[in-house]
Amino acid sequence: MAEVLIEARGLGKQYGQGASAVRVFTALDFAIHRAERVAIVGESGVGKSTLLHILGTLDRPTEGTVLLAGQDVFALSELELAALRNREIGFIFQFHHLLPDFSALENVCLPGLIAGLGWAAARQRAAELLDRVGLHERLHHRPGELSGGEQQRVAVARALVLHPRAILADEPTGNLDPATGESVLQLLLALNREMGSTLVVVTHSERLASSMDRTLRLGAGTLTEVARR
Repeated sequence: MAEVLIEARGLGKQYGQGASAVRVFTALDFAIHRAERVAIVGESGVGKSTLLHILGTLDRPTEGTVLLAGQDVFALSELELAALRNREIGFIFQFHHLLPDFSALENVCLPGLIAGLGWAAARQRAAELLDRVGLHERLHHRPGELSGGEQQRVAVARALVLHPRAILADEPTGNLDPATGESVLQLLLALNREMGSTLVVVTHSERLASSMDRTLRLGAGTLTEVARR
């Protein structure tokens, strides 16, 4: 069995206090292994994105612990947490969140520049990844000059530019037509194999979920394994 990369212990999330409190989930315990591909599925509103955001340290749990390679991430200071998030976790969202005034190359460079890479090193990494995702002729195009599928490929390259240990994707094909969504899915799977990053995907797509090693279903505040391949 591969080494555990992400582990949740007694994880719970609640919004509000007292009688008006809304409990999203409680006492979740699970582990995700290095280089594993995991889908998280469930009905709308059950907290899939909330769970993904907690695993990615974009949100904090109400109770419980998240370990990344054995490290309690929420024991870190905010500055340390931001550095870990930049270095170790890549995010891909349904909507690309690209900076509209920056070129594809500049958008992909940003995580490297934030991490302290010089411009030349960040540019080289970004250009190589954009070439790998099929956008070598679009380096200097801004997001508004790219198709939806091309924008999502830029987002994938940005997520991977620092070779993070974990890639967290929230409906990465949900805003794309079926053919473009399939090409993005195949790209994610190929890059997972090549780079060995753990891939955790929240999705409503049965096709995407069926391509993962395991599928976990979130519902009624609990997380259960419903498929293993």
